[in-house]
Parts: sequence; structure tokens; C-alpha cells
Amino acid sequence: MKEREIILILDNIRSRENVGSIFRTADAAGVMKIYLCGITPRPPHEKISKTALGADTYIPWEYYKNTWRLLEELKKKEVRIIALEKTKGAKNIFEIKGKTPLALVMGNEVNGLSIEILKRADVVAVIPMRGKKESLNVAVSAGIAVYAILNS
Repeated sequence: MKEREIILILDNIRSRENVGSIFRTADAAGVMKIYLCGITPRPPHEKISKTALGADTYIPWEYYKNTWRLLEELKKKEVRIIALEKTKGAKNIFEIKGKTPLALVMGNEVNGLSIEILKRADVVAVIPMRGKKESLNVAVSAGIAVYAILNS
């Protein structure tokens, strides 16, 4: 992998619109590949394409049934794994150095990331929340996290 290469891993995302939005953001940020795992909807699909504005047709993507197996394969290739999840001890995403290659793992809109995923991550990161709500939409979070890493 080349320097500054970022992979996105979508673990059990439910919404086709979120997937499409993440494809579009991945294109804007120069993400090299997206892995769609578990129940995450996959192209081709009208709702994904509409939100992605066609980015789903040229951003490389691959499907994996089990995210934890993918993480183990990537770790063997010395890819740094960053899981985005609000947990005790999670590090501020804006304070993480973006040394690449790395994979950013995004979780299910309701349940987040499983313990199986979190224990395989090199870093668990969180986007600091300053308002009353405790979380952001997964597609918005993906955009913030990718650009935070790119600008570190």
C-alpha cells in the first residue's frame, strides 16, 4: 500500500442512503477502497446510486460476510485498524495521527461495533460531541473521521 491510503470498512450498516453517501464522501476524500460487510447493502441499487451520484460505480469495493476475518487479513498486511465507536477510553479522532495504510471501521447505526471488532482494532476513536445528542449519522461520522485522519 502507498502512503496515505485509507480504506473504509462498513460493518452491518442498514441504510442504503448511508452507504451511498459514504461512497460519495470516499470519492471526495480519495479513499482507496470500501469493504461492505455483514448486512451492509451493496451496489448496484437505485438508492445507493442516487445518493452516491455514481461514485458506487468507480470506487473499488468488496463484500465480506465477517468483518473480524477481514480485519485479521488486513492486520497481516500491516494495515492499522481504527474503529470509530463511543466507548470508555476511546481516543479523540482529531488527536490520532493518520499514519497509513489504515482502515477505518464504521458500525451499525443502532448497535455500533461489536466487541469482536473492537478487540481487533489498533485504536478505538470517537468524535467528540459538544451538544446534547450523543452521536451522529454514520455517513456524517465517516466524513468527519476520514478528513480528521487526512489532516492529522
